[in-house]
Amino acid sequence: MFDKKLNILIIYGWVSEPMRATIRDLLFCYHNYTNHNCFFLDISKEGFRFYLLKVNFDIIIYHTVLLSAIRWGTQDLFDSVLQKIRPLKNNKAIKVALPQDEWIHTNLLNRFINEMNINIVFSVAPESEWHIIYEDVDRDKVQIYQVLTGYLDTKVLKAIQEYEQDDAQRDIDIGYRAYKAPMWLGRHGYLKTYIADVFQEYATQFGFKTDISTKEGDTILGNNWYKYLLRCKYFIGVEGGSTVHDPDGKIWANGTLFSKENPNATFEDVEASIFPHQDGNLKLIAISPRHLECCATKTCQVLIEGNYNSILEAHKHYIELKKNFSNLTEVLEMMKDENLRIKIAEQAYQDIVISDKYSYKTFVDFVVVKSISASEYSISTTSLISKLVTLYWHLLPVAYRRRFDRVIYAIESFLLKLTYKTGLKKELIR
Repeated sequence: MFDKKLNILIIYGWVSEPMRATIRDLLFCYHNYTNHNCFFLDISKEGFRFYLLKVNFDIIIYHTVLLSAIRWGTQDLFDSVLQKIRPLKNNKAIKVALPQDEWIHTNLLNRFINEMNINIVFSVAPESEWHIIYEDVDRDKVQIYQVLTGYLDTKVLKAIQEYEQDDAQRDIDIGYRAYKAPMWLGRHGYLKTYIADVFQEYATQFGFKTDISTKEGDTILGNNWYKYLLRCKYFIGVEGGSTVHDPDGKIWANGTLFSKENPNATFEDVEASIFPHQDGNLKLIAISPRHLECCATKTCQVLIEGNYNSILEAHKHYIELKKNFSNLTEVLEMMKDENLRIKIAEQAYQDIVISDKYSYKTFVDFVVVKSISASEYSISTTSLISKLVTLYWHLLPVAYRRRFDRVIYAIESFLLKLTYKTGLKKELIR
């Protein structure tokens, strides 16, 4: 597709170990599905390396995990990171932002885009919501494209095939994992928690064995997540997102305080006190990676009615549950039909997985092509020093490179101090 390898800098940070499978796949997909030179810079551990300015980057990607960390963190963290990466502000590379959770701290997100001269935003929000989320962004200067929150990884699909056993080995009838979504995400966001409570209460009455939890301690990480899905006959769920816009994070902060002081408050209590008449002022609703992962593990899904980015179709790819749960009894009866379960799971596998429409390779190709095709942009030439830095970065193991970087940083600091003192001396002589 390109005459030469591109230089792509991916800046991220504050990733917990072990990584969640979806975070891992989203982060390293550029390395896994291109033959370009990918530079991964963990700004939380390494800081910015000024010798990187000698590399002729074609694309600089500010990754999802970085943008989430600095927006959910303190103002000091946001400012300090911005200060570290500011040398890249006027870099000639196409600068890309990949945000998620675009319902909260959008003031900081807008500020980041403007201050760092971002050229392209790959948003998970539908186009109808961009004027709300990116209110302060000049849309004549910044292009926005819609993407998904996650995709299917080829290596993961191979691993799933290795883990996969006979369907009879599925010993969990209904599975579910989600974080306990707070009420101030709006009625839609709160469904993540509410659906767990409903199925915990009623599924056992119909003879189903469940493994449902919204507890943080029950989070399943890495490839164990796929092993868990392979044990489940059904997986319940809802589209991700929020219907409450919280541009400065005050709703979240006030909601957290209110819930501590009023642990037994109902949704109506929280809404009236924290976000009155604001539910529905944003419709950031999207399919999530787990919906695709369930297709890959042939785990039949029972989902609350929705659009699912026009990817999943009710009655064809999942069993539909009404938002008000009015058909819950009917759904639970349908779930006893093993033939129906297998039919729906197989159809979802064929349409979503085998089609290869929603793979990370497709996503990466989309990001790279859209970035390089940005107006008035041509692929940069590569200088000798750029090649040397590239070799240094890729051939040296990370642990050794960080040691060398400390030496380089010390030399840089010494030269800067020397330059400062020499300059000061000249001023005094004058």
